Formats: sequence, C-alpha cells, structure tokens
Amino acid sequence: MKQLFQKVVAHVRAGFAEHKRSLAIIAVAFCLMPATAQAAGLTDILSLLKTITSTIGNAIGGALSEIQNINSAINNYRQQVLWPVTQMNQARGFVNSTIGQYRTLMWQIEGLKNNSATLPNPSQLEQAFRGAQLGNVSQIQSMYTGVYAAVPQAANAKPIQRNMMDMDDALAMESLKSTVLSDQTTQNMLTIADSLEQQSANQAPGSAPMVTAQAQVANLETQAYLAKVLAAELRQEAAKLAHQNTLLKESAASTRNLQNQIQQVLSHP
Repeated sequence: MKQLFQKVVAHVRAGFAEHKRSLAIIAVAFCLMPATAQAAGLTDILSLLKTITSTIGNAIGGALSEIQNINSAINNYRQQVLWPVTQMNQARGFVNSTIGQYRTLMWQIEGLKNNSATLPNPSQLEQAFRGAQLGNVSQIQSMYTGVYAAVPQAANAKPIQRNMMDMDDALAMESLKSTVLSDQTTQNMLTIADSLEQQSANQAPGSAPMVTAQAQVANLETQAYLAKVLAAELRQEAAKLAHQNTLLKESAASTRNLQNQIQQVLSHP
C-alpha cells in the first residue's frame, strides 16, 4: 500500500510539473506575438487554458481524490485496528486515575518512620541501617560494636567461643548492610515505577513496546536484588545451624570430660 501511494504521488507531481511548463511556454509565446496576433490568438489561448483546467480537474483531480481516499483508509486502519483511539483513551484515563488515587498514599507509607530504639548508641545504629543510604554502610561496623560490644580477648574466652562470636557478628553486619542496599534499591524501583506510569499515560501510539521493555528491565533488576537478599537470609540460616551444631559439639566435649573426671575419681584408691 505504501509503494502504491508513493507511485500515485510521483505521478501527480510529474503531471503538475508538465502543466506548469506548458503554461510558461504559452505565456512566453503570447508575449512575443504581434499585437494583432495577440488579439486573434487570445480566443485560442483561452480555449487551451480551459482544456488544461479541465484536464487538471478531471485526470489529476481524480488522482488526488484517490490519494485522499487511500490516506483516509490508512488513518482509519491505524486508529481503529492498530491503535484504537477509544481504548487508548480509556487506558490513559485508568492510569491517570490510579496515579491520582494511590501514588501519594504509597509514598506516605514508604516514608513512615518506625524507628524504635531510645538509647543513643542503638538509635544511631538503627538510623544507619534504616536510612537507605549507602554512605552509612561504612559506619555500621563501629556503631554495631558500640551496641553489641567487641569480641572478647583471647584470655577471656575460649578460641571456639571467640570464633563463633566473630562469625555471628560478621553475618549480622552483612545482613544489616544488605538491608541498607535493599531499602535504597526499593526507593530507586519506586522512582522508576512512577516514571513508567507517567510514560504510559503520555506515550504516543505505537510506543507501548518501548515502555514494556523498560518495565521488564526494571523487573529483572528487582528480581536480582531479591535474589541477593534471599542469599543473605540463607547465609543467616546456615550460620544459625552451624552455631547450634557447635554448641552441641561443646556439650559433647564437656560430657566426655566429665566422664573422664568421674572415672578418675572412681579409680582413685
């Protein structure tokens, strides 16, 4: 259909150019005629002009009418089949209505502060891992030590106890840092979601695949961050199992030592 439309337009343009050249030649020839010849040939020239006008009105006018019909058919196909105007307006209205009803409420929920610590050191630590700012990650180590104390010196605890405490602290801080990253990612995803909502309400016909592609990319990023958080939770569960198993091992070792001591007492003369 597009090639046919281009051929018709080219044909009409060629016709107009040919008639313009004919009119120019007639005008020049008329000016070069003697005065008597001009008066005598005026009737013929008017007759020729009427013929040209009739040709333009009939032949070229019909081609222009066909072009208008083709253009109208193409526009109707676009507006009724490819991108129905009524349905698109309904979708835009739904998006705008949803934005007006829920966007402010969602941001208010996101902005709620549920900090609960009251003492200075715990309050600073809670503010650091709830602030959703990656710049606070480097401060979590010292704040965590200020709340939960450092690992005891070698003279004050057994090596296995120190190892367990150090590992538990490491995993706890890892999870706290992961929550900071997760919270910041959530804010970024909400900003992207608002942008996609705005684009879907204002996009031109035919641009829906581009908005859909952006939404799919954002969804993949969200899934990747969720997998990261899930991995942190799995590490925590593994550490809990290891901690419990270590306690059982220590209990078994203590029982064995007690048995040895009882045997020594019973075997003493």
